[in-house]
Amino acid sequence: MGKRKRKVRRILYVVIGIAGIFLALYFLLVNFLVSAALVPSFMKRLDAFARITDESYAAQVQSLDIRENGKAALAETKEWLETADRRKLSIQSEDGFMLVAEMFPLGAGRQKDAGHSAQEDAAKGAEDTGSHRWVILLHGYTGWKEELYPLAYWYQGEGYHVLAPDLRCQGESEGDFIGMGWTDHFDCMLWIQYILSRDGNAQIVLHGQSMGAATALMATGESTLPDNVKAVVSDCSYTDAYSMFSEKIGEWFGLPSFPLVDSACLVLKLRGGYNLKDASALDAVAKSSTPTLFIHGEEDAMISVGMSRQLYAAAAGEKELLIVENAGHAQSQDKAPDTYYGTIRKFLDETLAEH
Repeated sequence: MGKRKRKVRRILYVVIGIAGIFLALYFLLVNFLVSAALVPSFMKRLDAFARITDESYAAQVQSLDIRENGKAALAETKEWLETADRRKLSIQSEDGFMLVAEMFPLGAGRQKDAGHSAQEDAAKGAEDTGSHRWVILLHGYTGWKEELYPLAYWYQGEGYHVLAPDLRCQGESEGDFIGMGWTDHFDCMLWIQYILSRDGNAQIVLHGQSMGAATALMATGESTLPDNVKAVVSDCSYTDAYSMFSEKIGEWFGLPSFPLVDSACLVLKLRGGYNLKDASALDAVAKSSTPTLFIHGEEDAMISVGMSRQLYAAAAGEKELLIVENAGHAQSQDKAPDTYYGTIRKFLDETLAEH
């Protein structure tokens, strides 16, 4: 009997040892996946940024009109930037990271001021142009503020002051993990407060693309959102980060979503302080009273057009939906610029006039 017990114990020790090794390897794998998807410095070492960019481009609609309209928009934007009044701003996030934005104010302000904090800039005041319209432009996953400068050019032509931040951990902004809209929407609140420190009568529009659109939608679900935020333009948002990762983990890494995504949620909560399940634009719009224009390219291979349809159906406030045929991810403005900008102009003019 003693020999049998010893044999059983040895077998149990072996099983426990193997299980421990398996769990340790599994934990390392999940940590690797979290870093490979959400830590830009790690992604660059893996060439993940370049790979995701290449795969995203390959999945886009490759048509002559999209290419030509995109080139024309970039040329107009480049010419505008040569003389535009622009100011580099910085604020500190609630968890201590330096966040950077570019502001394009209306009027003949200081030319290309740089290096001062948002608080210092607000104390100096702004030119009174008679416009209280502001827009915050929010870029997408692995993106940067400069990608949205064509939108900045258009909005300024429409009479808006423009603020274009780099979301945390991207561009010039500091951070530890890409926020997937969750940590970003709290950071967005800080930029809203900055605008209000300059202009207490501001009418603020949040315009985001992809993850930036999800960021804007999540902000509207907060009970503390100032009434000055009058509208959102959501261009190709996802419903929630958990669903996105469940879809993409197979595409990006060739791995099953279960149980890896749930494990990643736990690891991210421990390492980054948030859970992918927190980052739900779908939950936010159901609580939101902010008028929202949802836009999506019908041929979007990155984020299904069905996600914008779900968001539109769930939205509790005033809403409108524009689906652009033959447009891929964030390509609607280049596929149908007249429809894209015309719809935004009409929606915002009517919304801001009412509110």
